[in-house]
Amino acid sequence: MEKNGKVISASEAAELAGMTSRRITGMCREGKIDGAFRKGRNWMIPVSSFKRYLEESGRTGTNETEEHDSVKPLAIGNTSYAEVSSECYYVDKTLLIRDLIDDRSTVTLFTRPRRFGKTLALNMIKTYFEKTDEDTSRYFRDRKIWQCGEKYRSYQGKYPVIMLTFKDVKYDSWEDTRESLRLVIADEFKRHTELSGEYAENAAEYAERLENGTLSDVELSRTLMNLTKLLAEYHDSKTVILIDEYDTPIQQGYTRGFSGEVISFMRNFLSGGLKDNPYLAFGVLTGITRVSKENLFSGLNNPVVNTVLEKKYSTYFGFTEQEVQDMAAYYHETDKTDEIRFWYDGYLFGDTRIYNPWSVANYFAGGCAAKPYWANTSENEIIREILSGLTPEIAEELEKVMQNEAVHASLDMEVVYPQISDGNDTVFSFLMMAGYLTPIGMPEETEIGTIASLRLPNAEVRRIFNTEILSWIRNGQASGVIPEIEKAVYSSDAKRLEEALRKYMISSISYYDGAAEGFYHGMMLGLIASLSSRYYIRSNRESGDGRFDIQMEPKTGNLPGILMEFKASSEKEKLSELAENALKQITEKEYYRELQQRGVRDIVMYGISFSGKDVFVKLSR
Repeated sequence: MEKNGKVISASEAAELAGMTSRRITGMCREGKIDGAFRKGRNWMIPVSSFKRYLEESGRTGTNETEEHDSVKPLAIGNTSYAEVSSECYYVDKTLLIRDLIDDRSTVTLFTRPRRFGKTLALNMIKTYFEKTDEDTSRYFRDRKIWQCGEKYRSYQGKYPVIMLTFKDVKYDSWEDTRESLRLVIADEFKRHTELSGEYAENAAEYAERLENGTLSDVELSRTLMNLTKLLAEYHDSKTVILIDEYDTPIQQGYTRGFSGEVISFMRNFLSGGLKDNPYLAFGVLTGITRVSKENLFSGLNNPVVNTVLEKKYSTYFGFTEQEVQDMAAYYHETDKTDEIRFWYDGYLFGDTRIYNPWSVANYFAGGCAAKPYWANTSENEIIREILSGLTPEIAEELEKVMQNEAVHASLDMEVVYPQISDGNDTVFSFLMMAGYLTPIGMPEETEIGTIASLRLPNAEVRRIFNTEILSWIRNGQASGVIPEIEKAVYSSDAKRLEEALRKYMISSISYYDGAAEGFYHGMMLGLIASLSSRYYIRSNRESGDGRFDIQMEPKTGNLPGILMEFKASSEKEKLSELAENALKQITEKEYYRELQQRGVRDIVMYGISFSGKDVFVKLSR
């Protein structure tokens, strides 16, 4: 709402008067502000009435009602707390510091999707606790943490802090990954210039060897412990350890084939710094997932893990409903809240509704253009690994998700990367932790585990799911093949479909990808997803006397219904026979019965057989 208009929102009025939105809303509800009225979920207030209220109550307001043109920019991609909190619009998350102090946990791991504020939160913690020559309390004096009292203020600037980020450790080999880890550690060592003076005599040789890369693997794995010791001795104080995106090099190790080496190193590295370390004050780690205790954290003393399912800390990563409303008021865009909610809301962290903060900030910074800002902000090749091993059961569940239905999963929150594609539950647990799915309500604890109903959270992820994730199924090679497949399906041309599929597989998959029927089932589901605007696509459901592989029900009466049945074999010479058997299975088990009951009279049946990169298609109607 522009300020030269005749009304302002309750959130705008609260900001101008230096009051809370809740109090302004209560005054409107009680009739204390003349002319206030409801617009959707929001209260709108006449400017003249509000000015009169301010005058009668003796308030001048924190700003002039008519003039509020100077606004702070949004910090897109800036993770420096000092800069963001003092120069940009900042959503105050400083009470995270209060809760960490109250909990007194030795090691805490926060797992959240990418771009949900983890790095900025760690930098905030660093700025608050770190001993520096600068008086950094000035960055917190107008924040919520400072109002919590002397108990919490006494921790400000108290500790030396080690902060490492592994977000850019993305290499194809263990040798390059090890070198990148060494450089990250060496840079943090150099940041602590207090260790480079006379005090550093006992550390000089060690620091030099760290810098020139001559430390052994064992010595390098002990650098976190050694740095805490040096800092604690110099400052006569225990040390805080902060590690951002700890699981990035582990994910790379899994996708690139060196998971054993990287997990072995990270286990020893983290254990040295975080387990029974007398120089440690506390540690905080962030990542997307928790790598299972048996694989990585077996050396640690039970770190407290806070996932998206926990109620505690649920408001500190991502934006809450009130925070988004306040931001909309600040940028005079209160009429856009419904659009923002449709595109970027929908996550459930604990029992708190959460908006994607990266997308909301980009939305306001980009002139309120609604689109998927979260797409392609980070590589997530682990999902490609998951989808390449699709089973018919997983393909069926993914099809439900694509049709905006919920899927039910027993959640596995302790992911072991080499086992990540072992089953449905692991796949959907990972998609939830990565932010592609979200729970519908609080999960239920049962005798067999944590059961949750999962869905796509919002329009943004729905768009991403149908482009970014399906592009992994298609392997990025199918852009020219998709139109051919569409034309073949619409014209009921078996030969054309066969040629298009063969062309796709030759250019896109390895021989070993075609090991099981489930892979081809998932591949076909991805390739025909572009037809969902004209067909209801269903996978692996009961009809007649069995379960069809894929059914396509036309959304309009001028298209035929389609049934597809798949077979796979290692023997290419049997492809024709297998395709014929697939057709027979459709007719013998009467998979067409459901389509007929829905009023579809023209039904095209495809028997499709696969072997490695070869394919055979037979058609009947």
